[in-house]
Amino acid sequence: MLDLTHTTKEHDESRQGEALLLEQDPILSNGRKLYIESYGCQMNFSDSEIVASILLDKGFETTKNYQEADVVFINTCSIRENAEQRVRNRLKEFEAAKAKNPGMIVGVLGCMAERLKSKFLEEEKLVDVVVGPDAYRDLPNLIDKVDDGAKAVNVLLSREETYADINPVRLNSNGVTAFISIMRGCDNMCSFCVVPFTRGRERSRDPQSILKEAQDLFNAGYKEVTLLGQNVDSYKYSVPVTEGEEQTETVTFASLLTMVAEISPLLRIRFSTSHPKDITDEVLYAIASHENICNYIHLPVQSGNSRVLELMNRTYDREWYMERVDAIRRIIPECAISTDVITGFCTETEEEHQETLSMMDYVKYDFAYMFAYSERPGTLAAKRYADDIPEEVKKRRLTEVINKQRDHSLYRYQHFVGKVCKVLVEGFSKRSEFDFCGRNDQNALVVFPIDPRFKQGDYVNVLIESCTSATLLGKIVD
Repeated sequence: MLDLTHTTKEHDESRQGEALLLEQDPILSNGRKLYIESYGCQMNFSDSEIVASILLDKGFETTKNYQEADVVFINTCSIRENAEQRVRNRLKEFEAAKAKNPGMIVGVLGCMAERLKSKFLEEEKLVDVVVGPDAYRDLPNLIDKVDDGAKAVNVLLSREETYADINPVRLNSNGVTAFISIMRGCDNMCSFCVVPFTRGRERSRDPQSILKEAQDLFNAGYKEVTLLGQNVDSYKYSVPVTEGEEQTETVTFASLLTMVAEISPLLRIRFSTSHPKDITDEVLYAIASHENICNYIHLPVQSGNSRVLELMNRTYDREWYMERVDAIRRIIPECAISTDVITGFCTETEEEHQETLSMMDYVKYDFAYMFAYSERPGTLAAKRYADDIPEEVKKRRLTEVINKQRDHSLYRYQHFVGKVCKVLVEGFSKRSEFDFCGRNDQNALVVFPIDPRFKQGDYVNVLIESCTSATLLGKIVD
């Protein structure tokens, strides 16, 4: 179960199942139409842009109607059980469309591909192509194999692949904000998580390719980039000090942040996601010293109890996490902090659940992703521990976490009332064509009446007049 008191752009629930569309030069078309639907975190949506870039180079056009597509891909997530069920249901709909159009190719991309390849290909016979996150360059070849009558699979994980040389097409873009993948994979091996098994080991992109992508986006009119990784703080890339020499210099995440921020003071920088063990003071001081690096950190706690954190293999304890929060408050006093919380993890007692609630009281998060634990096959927790907390207990604890977070979100947002926030206009409000919407430095959603002097992509000063637990409401002021 999932509740979002605040939908961030890193995991926008409204985008789940979104089909991607791009204008295509008809001269380059091979006459075949591509449909891509994405689920899960923003890394998956970013990967879909890479896939589209690879196949558009081969002459494919994108479509938003899967029934008219020649190739249908679903980019999948294995993090939560409900995401997998959504994908299975969707594949059955695609199967019905394929019955009417036997030439249609149906493929599964992403995190479910490696874990469920045999089920999809052999047992359930729902798909023709199964492709893991590190094998997207092989897609044209795999499609050719299916055209020749074979099933095709490539789920090999790579220690090198970062797609650094591929310039992602920007699908369904507002032309203002964009995501840049700076690294892939994860080495943390949290016991509840499948990511290390589905996305492989950590590897960081060449910093120059990241800077070029950010500069190109800024030159094209984008005003905000979000640096993405399963754990961005562990970004590390060694570059030769001088060409031909063995001596190297390491680019850390703190230094990368500074390099991207120095492209232009008009380019706003965000990043996601941070791991508490790696959020160094060096990173915090980099944020504090650059006005265009946003004062917002997503710092997943998962549990407020040290014993449960050890079972989760999070590599920090309650006191370490609180010390990192204290450092954020000291170095970046205006910084917003969001988090992830799992309730009902294996063997969690009522007293340990209360420690999670007390951690929430200590931090007073601006917003949170909150889940009841669901066992994921293949994870360390599934192998080592019994999923022994009754569902009704998990859900009751989750409800307590949700209610507390709603109070804390309102508390944090009330502090903005009466203040002026700098907001980047991202577009029109989903609820009214007479209102703009955008986000302030702390990643809070701000809605305000349209002012004809300003347009999408402009920075404006907004006086916050009122709020809910999820939205700030105000008006533009000079």
